[in-house]
Amino acid sequence: MKNAELIFVPAPAVGHLISMVELAKLLILRDESLSVAICIIKFPLDMGISSYVESLSNTPIPRFTIIEIPPSDSELYKSQSHQTMFQAFIEGHVTNVKDEVIAMTRPDHPDRLAGFVLDIFCVSMIDMAKELNVPSYVYLTSGANFLGTILHLQAMVDYEKKDISEYQNLDAKLSVPHFRSQVPAKVLPAICLDEKGSELMLLFGRKFRETKGLIVNTFLELESYAVESLVADKIPPVYAVGPNLNLATRGQDSGEAADVLKWLDDKPLSSVVFLCFGTFGSFPEEQVKEIALALEHSGHPFLWSLRPLAKEGPQSKYINLDNLLPPGFLERTSNTGKIIGWAPQVSVLSHRAVGGFVSHCGWNSILESVWFGVPVAAWPLYAEQQLNAFEIVNELGMAVEICMEYAHHVFSKCEVIIEAKVLESKIRELMKDGSDLRNRVTEIQGKSRAAIAENGSSYNNLGRLIEDIVAT
Repeated sequence: MKNAELIFVPAPAVGHLISMVELAKLLILRDESLSVAICIIKFPLDMGISSYVESLSNTPIPRFTIIEIPPSDSELYKSQSHQTMFQAFIEGHVTNVKDEVIAMTRPDHPDRLAGFVLDIFCVSMIDMAKELNVPSYVYLTSGANFLGTILHLQAMVDYEKKDISEYQNLDAKLSVPHFRSQVPAKVLPAICLDEKGSELMLLFGRKFRETKGLIVNTFLELESYAVESLVADKIPPVYAVGPNLNLATRGQDSGEAADVLKWLDDKPLSSVVFLCFGTFGSFPEEQVKEIALALEHSGHPFLWSLRPLAKEGPQSKYINLDNLLPPGFLERTSNTGKIIGWAPQVSVLSHRAVGGFVSHCGWNSILESVWFGVPVAAWPLYAEQQLNAFEIVNELGMAVEICMEYAHHVFSKCEVIIEAKVLESKIRELMKDGSDLRNRVTEIQGKSRAAIAENGSSYNNLGRLIEDIVAT
């Protein structure tokens, strides 16, 4: 029998792409009969994808092929809401992906096509996989609770014929089988509530059920309640294979990154609070000033990744900080604080001087904070981040809550302004030595590493997944 080849199709976002590449590496490393071809679909606004793909090309991986998908003529995605934009953009590329796959899997090809591994935004390609008579898997770069929420809401609509529009009332709460406690409507992702978004949510849930398996970047010991609930459902099988992280210090050799690490070297153990809010993480000027005052009054050294709306790419930064920050702030904090644009997040979180992380609660960031044992202050901004924050604060007890209702990013503006006094108290709580929070994070840190070690829960789940793929 020929060796098995998988076609990976990530969404055109660097966080999704990197996580999917790391999954591909794991599969290739574990089984020499597996190979992966990854399809690169580039969004018109390049958010770090080109440089990352170039770095992959410069360091070839055995049995790993990069396929750059030709651009589509369709521009229908431009008329979509930000919740449905990626989905519509991907749909415009389905034919191009299919053509490339057919071209590379002719009868004389050394490997057999064993299936597709698709990003959540690429579920429209499940039908294409069926046409090619191969199975598909969906890889979720989010957690198990997000997966469970989507499946539950879709089941409420399709099977129980319930109207979920009542949850547009943000004071409402709902019971989700994959959460121990009731979930406030205010933390549900936007795709669950608005008209266009809810259509996408239903599509996700329906298509998830058509796959041969759902691969989730989490581990049993972190989300035990959610994972066990999903596994018990058995439709379809769920494989928790995380934490699946790129721990390479990408960009550390750049001048700015080296300067950041040198600055951290001079700070005491676990003394620095690190603030970073992801690719689209930004705040209005009034909120920036409140953050600055909170940091100054907290008394803790700080490293702050401060960026404007990411309209010009993920490494954009403010040109003139003097006009943005409170008068004299830079001079008064010159010995205790450092403000940067893009942050080498893995390198920073792994540094001994960092003792707390004020984060937007993107799932990759949560997993990185767990891996390095750094407590989080949760300040979610968009997508499923509010749900992630609710989970790590209320379900897992491993984060301080700043605000669950905040929503300010490149697609939306928030009227809420969190005052400096509130932020200061949250930073002090986050950085407290010997707290239950810090002890809890240290405990789960050890479990995260045990999960991927030989005979760990994620190690064994990955083995089950490979057996399923090879047997196809």
